[in-house]
Amino acid sequence: MLIDEVRITIKGGDGGNGVVHFYTDAWRPKGGPDGGDGGQGGSVYFEAVTDVSKLNQFRHAKVYSAQNGEPGSRNNRHGKDGEDLTIYIPVGTLATYDNGTSVEFTEVGQRVLMAKGGSGGRGNHFFRSATNQTPRECEKGFKTSTKNLFLQLKLIAQIGLIGLPNAGKTSLLNELTTANAKVANYAFTTLEPNLGVTRGGKIIADIPGLIEGAADGKGLGFRFLKHIERTSLLIHCVSAESPSPLKDYKTVRKELNNYSQKLAEKPEIVVLTKYDLMDPEAIKKEMSLIKAKLSVSIADPESVKNLNDLITKTLD
Repeated sequence: MLIDEVRITIKGGDGGNGVVHFYTDAWRPKGGPDGGDGGQGGSVYFEAVTDVSKLNQFRHAKVYSAQNGEPGSRNNRHGKDGEDLTIYIPVGTLATYDNGTSVEFTEVGQRVLMAKGGSGGRGNHFFRSATNQTPRECEKGFKTSTKNLFLQLKLIAQIGLIGLPNAGKTSLLNELTTANAKVANYAFTTLEPNLGVTRGGKIIADIPGLIEGAADGKGLGFRFLKHIERTSLLIHCVSAESPSPLKDYKTVRKELNNYSQKLAEKPEIVVLTKYDLMDPEAIKKEMSLIKAKLSVSIADPESVKNLNDLITKTLD
């Protein structure tokens, strides 16, 4: 099950305490102050990735903290800094704090500091002076506060691959991008959207198969129709294996219209997939019926390249 909304709590690490210590040995029984500073607490970062299922990691664990800084020690040794915590979230996530400020992750690899670690306290070595040669003061490390976040996934894919189950969408995604999504010869292999990035830098979302009645809540596709609304272009895949490609096309178009006028009016490229299973005359006939611009097969790299070129031309 894809989670696209979740509330979590994050916290930067506390700073380590400074210490009071005086150097002493057999030759210097009254050595000077040498208490070191505490380490910096680790910070919490979010980094955007293409895996849209990353919010699923928050299904059970809701609180995430970076490591605390360690206290200083003798010989003016600085306490070890706490390790930063990097949390990977799907590109397209909107992270909103309790105070209303928000950060939107719109690019793969985007990295943002979400909770800064606390500063380490200063040890008594820092407070030495000509008038205070034996300082007995030090500082505690800064204690950080928790931050509550509301995360919403808003897919920012420029292209949505749509069609009935088993129309070849996932296979096409794998060919157009560097994605490696699961493919099998049965309906509803894809239970969650898959994302991939084309060689031209376009983000494509493979939307789980729509069925008749999806706009009324039937099947898997209903949960993802709201995400398709945010795309700029639809690639409508119609399988040549179907007994009636035209009926398949009309079924999906009906669901788009029933869901929203905005979605129905989006630019669309219709492609006849798995065309290698048909003879040339049948291909022409079916393409004419569904007004397909291309016929595509993963067994024909040239047809995939032609589709990629058309996508780039349409969006540029």
